[in-house]
Amino acid sequence: MTPAEADKILSVNFAPWVLDLALTVEAVGEGRAVLRLPWSERLAREGGGMSGQALMAAADTATVIAVSAARGGFVPMTTVQQSTSFQRAVTGSDVRIEAVLTKLGRRMAFADITMSDAGSGALAARASTVYAILG
Repeated sequence: MTPAEADKILSVNFAPWVLDLALTVEAVGEGRAVLRLPWSERLAREGGGMSGQALMAAADTATVIAVSAARGGFVPMTTVQQSTSFQRAVTGSDVRIEAVLTKLGRRMAFADITMSDAGSGALAARASTVYAILG
């Protein structure tokens, strides 16, 4: 799967509010995906840091792209669990989101996600997700 094919999965399968995040796929490989969440004042919280809700949605979305890349295309799936730990604020910089599948079964997928300040590379948050594959 190419980044362009993964971007098409984003545009066709996600809700308009997720598309409003303007996520782009930078890289995909078997069992991994790297997305970019562009900095936006609209996504900033009081104090100027990127909102946790935006980061969590980006991590969730990156998992879908990683699963899709590993399976060779999009299949219906749903989040079963997501846990996120925030370590530092991202202010005035894009966020690099990397989702790596730790296990992909026929019906379940597990991933670890790192979210980093794209400018400095500093780790901003970590997440883990569990997905049920429906199709």
